[in-house]
Amino acid sequence: MTTNYSGLTQLGAKAEIPSSPENAPLETFSNPHPNVDYTVRLTAPEFTTVCPLTGQPDFATLVVDYVPGDRLVESKSFKLFLNSFRNHGTFHEDCTVYVHNRLREALAPKYIRVVGLWFARGGIPIDVVVETGSLPPNCSPLPLGKSTYRGGRE
Repeated sequence: MTTNYSGLTQLGAKAEIPSSPENAPLETFSNPHPNVDYTVRLTAPEFTTVCPLTGQPDFATLVVDYVPGDRLVESKSFKLFLNSFRNHGTFHEDCTVYVHNRLREALAPKYIRVVGLWFARGGIPIDVVVETGSLPPNCSPLPLGKSTYRGGRE
C-alpha cells in the first residue's frame, strides 16, 4: 500500500482559515485503492454561512458522499474550506452547488452527492441535493435520514 502525500501543505501544520471559499485550497492525495469502488461520507453538522442580504447567520448539516476515482480529499483541507464560508454571504442553493462543484473539480470522483440540510429561516427549511456521476453497482448510497447524522439534527 503506497500513497503519495507529498503535495499536502496543511496537514500537520498551522493553517489559517481562508478568507473566502474562492481562496480556500482543496488538497487531495492518491487513492490507495483506485480499483475498489467504495463510498466516502464527510458530514459537517455545524456548517455556517451568512445571508448575503441581511448578514444573519445560516446553519446547515452538510453531507458529502463520493465514490473516489484516483484522488481523495484531505480532511483538514476540507474542514478549512468549509470554515471559509463562516463569514461569506451566499444563498443556500448557491452554497450547496458551489461545494459540490469545487469537490467535483478537485477529485474527479466516479460519483458525488452533496446535500445541504439547512435549518429553518422564516419557518421554512431548505434542503438542497446535487449529484453527478454514476453510482457503481456494488456501491449503495448511504441513507439520508435526518436523524442518522452524528451530531446532526432531528
